Amino acid sequence: MKNFLLIIVLLASIYSCKHGAKKDPNVEAKKALNNGFEVQMLVEIPAGTNNKFEYNKTNQQLEQDSIDGEARIIQYLAYPGNYGMIPNTLLPKSDGGDGDPLDIIAIGPAASIGSYLNCRIIGVLKLLDEGERDDKLIAIGENSTLKNVNSIAALDAQYPGISDILKIWFSNYKGKGKIQLVGYADADEATKVYDKAYLKKQ
Repeated sequence: MKNFLLIIVLLASIYSCKHGAKKDPNVEAKKALNNGFEVQMLVEIPAGTNNKFEYNKTNQQLEQDSIDGEARIIQYLAYPGNYGMIPNTLLPKSDGGDGDPLDIIAIGPAASIGSYLNCRIIGVLKLLDEGERDDKLIAIGENSTLKNVNSIAALDAQYPGISDILKIWFSNYKGKGKIQLVGYADADEATKVYDKAYLKKQ
């Protein structure tokens, strides 16, 4: 009986590690680098998956997004990178944003859902979703084979096609015509987006 209870506890622990997503006290603000900057992101949707999970700001948990009571699964190709949000940020409605934490996609191998991933910001893809700003920070994950890339220009020069894949994916994953593409901006512009969104601790 004790062994059985131990197994149950272990399974519960594994699940909570994947989906708990409680705020990590070690999450830090951005770290300035020679090129771009580094942040920690919370992985909501691992690379190569389609299940739509989102961070609930109220209970600090990751929750399966749903439509009409059914789990939301993106009806398109799987996410081309680790997708998530940056803790302690908010894209303010007063600045045309959606009132949610900053979105980020990190190129690299799949990370566990609910994990924190160090990544280097190399630019921002500017989008409009129903008229609201829905910027996506573009990053390179710490375990990526592309870790020497430090800008969108370098990404295009060294790995042609990746930035186009991201543009096509984000322009179409919600359906044709739902997302308006504005275009890429460099790491300096991404810094401005982050600085406006960062919530200084009280």
